[in-house]
Amino acid sequence: MYATDRGIEELVDRRGEEQVSVEWLADRLRAFVDLNPEFEDAVERIATFLARDPDDDPDD
Repeated sequence: MYATDRGIEELVDRRGEEQVSVEWLADRLRAFVDLNPEFEDAVERIATFLARDPDDDPDD
């Protein structure tokens, strides 16, 4: 188990029944980077991963 799995599991346990907007998620990511600028690159990579639909991959 990766260390990130614990955080993901906590997220699901605490907020798994909620529905959130992409705008809410973007605001939370921005707030996180404001508080933790050293994670800017990682958050950018996560946001880009979430933004791209694998079914839209032009290489397939």
